[in-house]
Amino acid sequence: MQATIPTKAYGASGSIFNGLKPMDIERNPPQADEIHIDILYCGVCHSDLHQVKNDWHNTIYPCVPGHEVVGRVDQIGSAVTKFKVGDIVGVGCMVDSCGVCPACKEKEENYCEGPVSWTATYNGYMKPENKDFNTFGGYSTNMTVKESFALKIPATLDIKAAAPILCAGITTYSPLKYWNVGPGQSVAVVGIGGLGHMAVQLARALGATVTAVTRDEKKREAAEQLGAHEVLISTDADSMKAHELKYDFILITIPDMFDVNDYVKLAKRNGIITTVGLLGPYKLPLNNMEVALHRRTVAGSVIGGIAETQEVLDFCAEHHILPEVEMIKMQDINVAFDKMMDEEVRFRYVIDMQSLKDAE
Repeated sequence: MQATIPTKAYGASGSIFNGLKPMDIERNPPQADEIHIDILYCGVCHSDLHQVKNDWHNTIYPCVPGHEVVGRVDQIGSAVTKFKVGDIVGVGCMVDSCGVCPACKEKEENYCEGPVSWTATYNGYMKPENKDFNTFGGYSTNMTVKESFALKIPATLDIKAAAPILCAGITTYSPLKYWNVGPGQSVAVVGIGGLGHMAVQLARALGATVTAVTRDEKKREAAEQLGAHEVLISTDADSMKAHELKYDFILITIPDMFDVNDYVKLAKRNGIITTVGLLGPYKLPLNNMEVALHRRTVAGSVIGGIAETQEVLDFCAEHHILPEVEMIKMQDINVAFDKMMDEEVRFRYVIDMQSLKDAE
């Protein structure tokens, strides 16, 4: 049996976060139904920052982040039929699920109802009661994954920019599709960052009339360039008042605690407000009076299943949609994290993993 594969990575070794550091990990060789990937690029998600800082109080250390992975297949297991050596593939937020619960059978592995839910690309099970089990993500030179949890990257997508589609893209596409956003509908996208800038493009491509909602006037031009029909500045009380009861669907991508009540009033009667950026409580309790008076719905959504992730990759290829990215070296990740915390990053960082390989 082939020995484990020595792998260079960057990660956090303990619960007191003082920056990611180089570390050595091991990958298993591919089993019959698995592929081994030479990682080329990995996106930097705000979730990576939350996880290494243990903001959600569930981090398993050592923690090697990265769940927006694009790479080249260099080994395949004996039973693999979906991929061949040399294929460009992606790995998103999941690498496994129970496969037998109703959600998994309906190709919604992201809502796996098994005992530990789905297996995250890093930090182990989504419900990590078993602290002895961990997984390591894409801030590394290679990884092994089941072929059923790998995605085909369409040839027309720029692989240097495609990685964030595997998280930011599917996280915003899934609720847009589930609630049937399309022509004739008005959509507000709140927060024009890594997720929001994808949501604007996707909602526009689906045929909706799109308003970008941001507190930063400096993002107006960028939002318009992405395809927003209108830009609403959320700190302008008069403008917010003028936009009440205007939107069929509101997608909120803010990654930190915020007051959802600021946005509920923007929804029409029967309108839907969906939060995708925040995995935790709202800053203030929901005012159900505002919800009930217009039969509004306040909901949440988390990533998407494997089939739907392939769908959004193909949709982006068809509609010429790409994340706006800034390429960085692996060695610059701590600077990138600092800028993310200070909200200085425009949209999405992507790590060129050649920088880590060269360091070997």
